[in-house]
Amino acid sequence: MKVGILAGGLGSRLSEETTLKPKPMVEIGDHPILWHIMKYYATFGHTDFAVALGYKGEYIKRWFADRASLAGHLHIETGSGTITSSGADDEIDDWNVDLVETGRNTNTGGRIKRLIPFLGDDGTFMVTWGDGVSTVDLDRLLAFHRDHGKICTLTAVHPPARYGHIQIEGSQITEFTEKPQAAEGWINGAFFVMEPEVADYIDGDDTLFEREPLERLAKDGQLMAYQHTDFWACMDTMRDKVMLEKLWESGNAPWKVWS
Repeated sequence: MKVGILAGGLGSRLSEETTLKPKPMVEIGDHPILWHIMKYYATFGHTDFAVALGYKGEYIKRWFADRASLAGHLHIETGSGTITSSGADDEIDDWNVDLVETGRNTNTGGRIKRLIPFLGDDGTFMVTWGDGVSTVDLDRLLAFHRDHGKICTLTAVHPPARYGHIQIEGSQITEFTEKPQAAEGWINGAFFVMEPEVADYIDGDDTLFEREPLERLAKDGQLMAYQHTDFWACMDTMRDKVMLEKLWESGNAPWKVWS
């Protein structure tokens, strides 16, 4: 199953980091969040990726090129400029990655439409955003999509609460929970599964996928929700980044399902 990842947005709410790099390249631990997302998909056997580039896309190209070419030992012939590598360590992942220029100002719908030729326009594919991690069971998600037979499945999640929850009866606090997962309300958590026909719902580069395409798919009965009640987080702000880093450094990051 091929996986498309949107990595071209400006990331303006994380400007402390994104003035120099695109948001998917902001690091959690020693690796960009994009790597964490790809590592998660690869754990379920999905190792063919198409990454939609836009803002500072050359940074992402350079990271992948350097990671591949500088792995292990290097042999350099200074006269000819020939460089060969050998003995790459186990940290180099065996993935196939297409880095696709989709335009600096293209919206999410346009980026998806531009990715489809690289995802195989004759079969099912997955798509997610380049700034979110989760513990969604990708096997069950895919089985759910294939069972209902519609064009698009999105993973619906409960957003994490920004503040602690207090239950009050009269003037007495009867329950206090520090930043729980929201108990009510579902939001779009990405981690989509799609059929190529989704392209018919996207007009062009200016189309925001979260608006007209999803609204039209829902109206036509072609949009289904896979309800995920476990961990999900999106790195929108520095506060989010700090939270994810703390989880990673603790050794208990929920999305780290690989050894």
